[in-house]
Amino acid sequence: MKKVRTLILRTGGTNCDKETAHAFEISGSGADLVHINTLIRNKSMLDKYHILAIPGGFTYGDDIASGKILANELKFNLKQPLTRFISKGKLVIGICNGFQVLVKMGFLPNIENKKSIDVESTLSLNDSGKFIDKWVYLKKSLESKCCWTKTLPEVVYLPIAHAEGKFIPKNKKVLKFLNDNKQIVFRYTDRLGKDEEKGFNPNGSVDHIAGICDHTGRILGMMPHPERHVSYLQHPNWRRRKKSDKELGIGLEIFKNGVEYMRNKL
Repeated sequence: MKKVRTLILRTGGTNCDKETAHAFEISGSGADLVHINTLIRNKSMLDKYHILAIPGGFTYGDDIASGKILANELKFNLKQPLTRFISKGKLVIGICNGFQVLVKMGFLPNIENKKSIDVESTLSLNDSGKFIDKWVYLKKSLESKCCWTKTLPEVVYLPIAHAEGKFIPKNKKVLKFLNDNKQIVFRYTDRLGKDEEKGFNPNGSVDHIAGICDHTGRILGMMPHPERHVSYLQHPNWRRRKKSDKELGIGLEIFKNGVEYMRNKL
């Protein structure tokens, strides 16, 4: 059987690449760490992979804005191979800084699936004006078309670590389209999944949005870090959990869903 292969993109300031590679590896995928300069020099190498992952970190020190420089590198140097990669039905995931990159290069949400790839949203400074590092509850949209979240329960618990995580759509039209087209994947919530309650949105994101996908459901961007909860030992209350709960961390399900989706396509 042909094995799923994942390219983990890295550059100066990336710091979650090895954790992300580990998550894919224990999900059954091969995972290679590839520097952006290597990919720019050899654009065709992307064709050998089935999944592209842009992990978390602070690429280029988040100069200008979080993820902006890497977004420009991808958009102006690798737009054609990336577009070809996506058109072949392959998968992309951007986590935290990777989500910021996908948004600022226009690959998310790309509501009208335009080749021009316009920037239709951003991730800006948290309302608190501070870096936030904590665990949060997320409510999965049961209507979402995202293939990455197929086996997740409705409410999941994952860590966040960001200073610019406030999701802001360009206008009301974009927000309405995201809702109508089922592209909102995660919202911040409480442990019971009551996302209408106040106080559980850590950064002020519009409509409590923590993650979105593209119109195909194959490109996922999310601020929380699933690669930091692939073992139950990473859960902040792991000592108090029931024996039946002492299994793999819930974040691993996201990676397993992506790998299984591509495995069925090979």
